[in-house]
Amino acid sequence: MTAWERRDLASSRRIVVKVGSSSISGESAGRIGPLVDALAGAHRRGTEVVLVSSGAISTGMPYLDLDSRPTDLATQQAAAAVGQNVLIYRYQDALRPYEIVAGQVLLTAGDLENPAHRSNAQRAMERLLSLRILPIVNENDTVATHEIRFGDNDRLAALVAQLIGADALVLLSDIESLYTRPPDEPGAMPINRIQHDDDLSALEFGAVVVNSVGTGGAATKVSAARLAAASGIGTLVTGTDLVTQALAGAEIGTWFAPHPAAVTRPVDTL
Repeated sequence: MTAWERRDLASSRRIVVKVGSSSISGESAGRIGPLVDALAGAHRRGTEVVLVSSGAISTGMPYLDLDSRPTDLATQQAAAAVGQNVLIYRYQDALRPYEIVAGQVLLTAGDLENPAHRSNAQRAMERLLSLRILPIVNENDTVATHEIRFGDNDRLAALVAQLIGADALVLLSDIESLYTRPPDEPGAMPINRIQHDDDLSALEFGAVVVNSVGTGGAATKVSAARLAAASGIGTLVTGTDLVTQALAGAEIGTWFAPHPAAVTRPVDTL
């Protein structure tokens, strides 16, 4: 497999884009429109696009009169059940002017570990893409247990990219790129590129952040990006507001160069 570069995002055959809860829910719900505009532009160019979207729990919270992310599993599941429906409606409403149909795909980690479930998921995704449907993937938070507390959709996005043999993965964040240490600390420098074999032990990406709407953080993105890059999938970490430039191959964000000798592998060979 050819080792792709950031500029090749503009001509990707198949790409996975991941967006987090804080970028598309609550006061940020209005960002769904610009995100969909960018995805539709890539779709129009002929790229097969898969969106991995967090946000079910945070979208459902207002409907349950919750001011902050619930801590008990049952309420998290209830919020996800309500929020997933609303979230998909918002995406489909934004896609309608482009005459693009969304397809909802809900997965758990177990689905990608069980050979039969994984095969079914792969078959369904391939068929959706062949029909020019835009799959929107999320963890199945209504039935998840461990995943809902400790999982993150950055890793899910990397596994989905492997599952469908994507050319590239784009992990959208609240900041333009990764930094050598938390960006609010003195001396923090943006990172332009990370090679597949770079030693990152001297960098400070921080721990997983749990806030009022979701979980995630720089550390989870680094882990997911390295997972994808090791399988030959070039990965870009950049800001949600820069998604149009990202999909056009602009020199932005932090690029995780794919392993030059790797071939994109199905999940069961990891």
